[in-house]
Amino acid sequence: MPAAWPVRTVGTMQTAIEIRGLSKHFGAVHAVSDLSFTVDTGRVTGFLGPNGAGKSTTLRMLLELIHGDGGTATFAGRRYRELAHPSAHVGALLEHAGFHPGRSGRNHLRVLAAAGDHAPGRVDEVLDEVGLTGAAERRVKGYSMGMRQRLAIAAALLGDPAVLILDEPTNGLDPPGIRWVRDLLRRHAAAGRAVLISSHLLAEVAQIVDDVVVIAGGELRASGPLAAVLGGGDEAVTLVRTAAADRLGPLLTGPGTRVERDGAPGTLIVRGATPEQVGAVAAEHRVPLTELRPLARSLEDAFLALTGEAA
Repeated sequence: MPAAWPVRTVGTMQTAIEIRGLSKHFGAVHAVSDLSFTVDTGRVTGFLGPNGAGKSTTLRMLLELIHGDGGTATFAGRRYRELAHPSAHVGALLEHAGFHPGRSGRNHLRVLAAAGDHAPGRVDEVLDEVGLTGAAERRVKGYSMGMRQRLAIAAALLGDPAVLILDEPTNGLDPPGIRWVRDLLRRHAAAGRAVLISSHLLAEVAQIVDDVVVIAGGELRASGPLAAVLGGGDEAVTLVRTAAADRLGPLLTGPGTRVERDGAPGTLIVRGATPEQVGAVAAEHRVPLTELRPLARSLEDAFLALTGEAA
């Protein structure tokens, strides 16, 4: 992390990005309304919301590509334009990254390195990091969608930034490429950087992120560690395994509880009862258990519940 990179400490966390009361209107459309959240160093934060939720507008305000109508979007207290060397502190990939089709991948990065005052040697380093060394001399117009996505990520990495902001980073990538992005982001977070990603691939996001921010209609719906958001449902859900499932199931069914089979032999899903409550019933009736644990919502379930989107 660059020595001059400012951070703001909140408890034991260091806040790299702060969104406070951010708002943006396009005529009568309230794209973002009084939005507040933070992104911490050393963590991957997922920025989630349905189409039209205001995610891209928020990221563009953060990078000062558009001006907000109220609130602030800062990097540890500084606006993007106030950073001494912005592209060395913040690497960004927004959708629809532009390329000159006649340039090679290497020359595309050379132009960006010169414009950003980055060391020329960084070009070969990031080409290697994204797996494009063998295609570096090919013209971008001959690149596949996945190769263009890797080139765009390479551009975001040129300044060895302390903060990465990636909008749909796995767009156009095949399964090995998606896994490569996952490993890349986890590696950068482990090195103490802050990573903010926006994505529609909820199952993939759940494997990458430490924290999530969920918005809908331009408003915040949830923000915090992934486990806290997934556990945010009002109804307790418990998974229980036992060889006596046929006997235990009726004992657990009653007012406020529902028992479901999940297809696996001896496995029950109990809705409306905690593991402690299920265990007490099993102990009272001497039913031996092989597994008993709370079952968190999936990220998809949490997303749909928080945003009100239809499945």
